[in-house]
Amino acid sequence: DYRRSFPSGCPFSASVQDPGLHVWRVEKLKPVPVVRENQGVFFSSGDFYLLLYNGPEEVSHLHLWIGQQSSWHEQGAYAVLAVHLNTLLGERPVQHREVQGSESNLFMSYFPQGLKYQEGDVESAFHKTSSVAPAAVKKLYQWALSWDSFHTGDCFILDLGQNIFAWCGGKSNILERNKARDLALAVRDSERQGKAQVEIVTDGEEPDEMIQVLGPKPSLKEGNPEEDLTADQTNAQATALYKVSHATGQMNLTKVTDSSPFAPELLMSDDCFVLDSGSQMRRSGRQFCSRAVSETPIFKQFFKDWK
Repeated sequence: DYRRSFPSGCPFSASVQDPGLHVWRVEKLKPVPVVRENQGVFFSSGDFYLLLYNGPEEVSHLHLWIGQQSSWHEQGAYAVLAVHLNTLLGERPVQHREVQGSESNLFMSYFPQGLKYQEGDVESAFHKTSSVAPAAVKKLYQWALSWDSFHTGDCFILDLGQNIFAWCGGKSNILERNKARDLALAVRDSERQGKAQVEIVTDGEEPDEMIQVLGPKPSLKEGNPEEDLTADQTNAQATALYKVSHATGQMNLTKVTDSSPFAPELLMSDDCFVLDSGSQMRRSGRQFCSRAVSETPIFKQFFKDWK
């Protein structure tokens, strides 16, 4: 009996009457308020969320958000919680059911910066990340996890999840170093909610964490502007933008254009797009659309004049 979970009565405070957005994460069948700065971040490992929006003229909307890995038995708790909210609000909320990856336009309108899905649990508060994303300065490309990918003329970003290292070669210039720092900070803020540590590493002063991942540091090649230009041209030609369509009843990928940088105007909010950077094999459009919830710095750098 889910009602026994609330022996002291209503699990909500009178603040649910306040206008605006209220978000709760359902933990052990009980609602836990989500602080404002974390609203829009959803843990998908077996979680449910309740969202209440109190608009003007006493119009309210109550949403149940269901994570892809959620178990159905917890929906019984939602039914009881919804009864409590309805009672507090005089039976006025309109109820909606939202499934991860298929949220309604109304639900999305509450989060103008987009949604972020996180794996794991609330204690970890980190995205599951790949082990490395070294980078050139003008564009961020993924390279092999090896010292062979480094050279002294550029800057590289080593992303280890909780620690992000911006390594600056001894012959890199101040503009390149500043750009590497800005990109590392952008990854921290947009993909780790500001909870990762960013460290600027000078060539020759590598911390133990880098050595543990990359191995002993050898003598590095110098690199040159011609190699940078060749890398930019090669990676640009390997990049393509696709539009996902199901107008025929089947999911189809149609190439919009190839060779970046792309014009931002090609992206339309009513459609779904796949950006193939050449570093990964393309999967189904549906799989990509379910994960593309906000633009990361790495995504934006494939477009010119992104606002």
